[in-house]
Amino acid sequence: MTTLADLRKNYSCGSLDAADVDRDPIRQFDTWFAQALDAQLPEPNAMTLATVDAHGRPSARIVLIKGVDARGFVFFTNYDSRKGREMAANPSASLLFHWIELERQVRIEGRIEKTSAEESDTYYASRPLGSRIGAWASDQSQPLANREALEAREREMTAKFGDNPPRPPHWGGYRLVPDVIEFWQGRPSRLHDRIVYSRASADGPWRIERLAP
Repeated sequence: MTTLADLRKNYSCGSLDAADVDRDPIRQFDTWFAQALDAQLPEPNAMTLATVDAHGRPSARIVLIKGVDARGFVFFTNYDSRKGREMAANPSASLLFHWIELERQVRIEGRIEKTSAEESDTYYASRPLGSRIGAWASDQSQPLANREALEAREREMTAKFGDNPPRPPHWGGYRLVPDVIEFWQGRPSRLHDRIVYSRASADGPWRIERLAP
């Protein structure tokens, strides 16, 4: 019988060296993300978002990245959700992409800021109607009596807004402005390649280092 301690994989898909990466970590991320898309991975845009509340208690969940540029990494959610409340109390957060088929991870640390209302409006308008109604129907992270109550709320919001619901005031975008971005490539014998970019300020230069696995 196989035990948890017996589960292991020897990584051998590729390598990563500081001499080969782009000097800009966002461009390096774009390269890796494009390769994840080309490999037709299931939901390559899925990432773990880790937050910490005002008392130092951490929590993590999977969310979907919806934009990335020189300013940072963008996702959208309910401002009143648990993660929204935690980011309001403590704006430090981290993201993790895990593309297991490519034996790669990207770990990102930084501070959270809200996107502009215009950015949130634009993305909200691009969502399917059901998702737009859902943003009104769900009091995210709050106790819910049963599924029927949620579906009743959905019907109520559909009747109220029809085919053109406005963006809820409690829903919108966040941007993680990075100061650390680490690229991890699995290697044999657990001697993985780790290249980390770090900077002291949001507009400062990036420093590139190799880390021991």
